[in-house]
Amino acid sequence: MKVIVGIPAFNEEKNIAVLIIQLKKIADKIIVCNDGSTDLTSKIAEELGATVINHEKNLGYGAAIRSIFLKSKELDGDVLVTFDADGQHKIEDINRVINPIINEESDLVIGSRFLDKSEKEIPQYRKVGIKIITKVTNATIKKQLTDSQSGFRAYSKKVLNELNPSELGMGISTEILIKASTKKFRISEVPIKIFYDGDTSTHNPITHGSSVIISTIKYTSLQRPLTFYGIPSVIFLLIGGVFSYLAIQYYVEVGRLSTNLTIVSATTVLIGIVLLITAILLFSLVSVVRERKD
Repeated sequence: MKVIVGIPAFNEEKNIAVLIIQLKKIADKIIVCNDGSTDLTSKIAEELGATVINHEKNLGYGAAIRSIFLKSKELDGDVLVTFDADGQHKIEDINRVINPIINEESDLVIGSRFLDKSEKEIPQYRKVGIKIITKVTNATIKKQLTDSQSGFRAYSKKVLNELNPSELGMGISTEILIKASTKKFRISEVPIKIFYDGDTSTHNPITHGSSVIISTIKYTSLQRPLTFYGIPSVIFLLIGGVFSYLAIQYYVEVGRLSTNLTIVSATTVLIGIVLLITAILLFSLVSVVRERKD
């Protein structure tokens, strides 16, 4: 079985050499996506025999993962492992992450930082953010994951061939899970150990969180338009109905319209109608697209 390890890298000249040398003992092929680095990351990786993808400028984590997906398919790998370049992941955990795929027990495996004592290593603000984002993701995909944002993952050939992620930023982790869940791929987690030497992340936590939330909203609205737009539309229509009743009752009793009640009732009813039309149109459009794919 051909195992490929893909590494998104941005200015990682201090870590990349040691990482590639160690990964050669496990991986059949190593892909390094140099995401616009201004240091010697690309040169070092090439000299050590890695397949290097060069982005002319920093496009983001999602863009790097997309490039790694495409190159892995081109190289016809059986399993792709995505692995951070900053030294926080343990190479000895790669076998633990790929084994469920090799044993045909899973299609996508996440190395979770919350199934081991490694949780203690995570900075508190990041721990809180990851758990919140994971809860939002779980609500969308109907799973009980512990670490939806882990970059240490393994993907089967089937997943690589059928998933085409599009996000450029950090939201790609959630996008992949939503799309994999929609296609009924088996998703599982295994415990991994991590090491944080200070805060190794180069991502702004606010930007990261916002990117993930926007991505989740976008893909949830497309995958389940009747739920996402339909339920709020019913709520707004009910509220509008109540205020419409109150506005009519006020008119009957007083003989004139209440401006406030009329505005509130008209606004909520209008919002409800717009959301309902959006739900129906999106549902019809998504259904047609899915039928054509099938």
